Amino acid sequence: MENLEEILAAVAGGALSPADAAGHLRQGEVRYLDEFAVLDSGRAARKGVPEIVYAPGKTPTQVAKICASILKGSERVVVSAPTPEQERLLRETLSETLPGIPVRRAGRSLVAGSGEPAPTGGRVVAVSAGTSDLPVLEEAVAVAREMGVAVESFHDVGVAGIHRLAAPLEEMRAFDPDCVIVAAGMEGALPSVVSALVAVPVVGLPTSTGYGLGGDGTAAILGMLQSCSPGLSVVNVDNGVGAGAAAALIANRAASYRERLEPDRALGPGH
Repeated sequence: MENLEEILAAVAGGALSPADAAGHLRQGEVRYLDEFAVLDSGRAARKGVPEIVYAPGKTPTQVAKICASILKGSERVVVSAPTPEQERLLRETLSETLPGIPVRRAGRSLVAGSGEPAPTGGRVVAVSAGTSDLPVLEEAVAVAREMGVAVESFHDVGVAGIHRLAAPLEEMRAFDPDCVIVAAGMEGALPSVVSALVAVPVVGLPTSTGYGLGGDGTAAILGMLQSCSPGLSVVNVDNGVGAGAAAALIANRAASYRERLEPDRALGPGH
């Protein structure tokens, strides 16, 4: 039901509630900003993933204007991989147009806005092979948290000292995640190891860390794609946004399923 007249007629006839009508309208809502951006403000309602500003390739002014426009209708916005100049102008613009709006670092990204997203009950674990992988992994964590997911993180447990993974693995199982994100550079082996040891989907996040040939993430992504460990899916190199969104969608679907099961469990067998 995408035609505005059909939606209004359905509300007038009692076939559609005003709240449901608003939901239909939000799913297709776009906003035009100057001549350089069309904001998909209905994405979160339609898909469950908020609109995220990809900063590379944009001017500082474009990033600042886009974020300010989004924040007029949303509580927060994530900015992926901004430059120092983009960050500086964004902070200045928000302090002038929307005073009091905080801006914080999340790895290589920024989160602008106040408050916290409503929790969904979804659970994600985020694991880094090395400290150098943290900027990209923390971007994935920021996106997942913006989608209402609870995240537990474990860092610097790569295969160069695989015994470091033992204790985090026990904590991971106790947390009982719906999905696991594993970020690794170099040869990208850790996601395969983790995938072989957990009973939930794993999202491999290759990073552009490493020496010489393949240090741009080529070796890491190829190693993950060639994994013989079932249940491992892979996003592109340094794609923290994609990893966070995929893991959170899985977690939120699992949480929704658990919520539907709760009444049945409360009734007990035979009902």
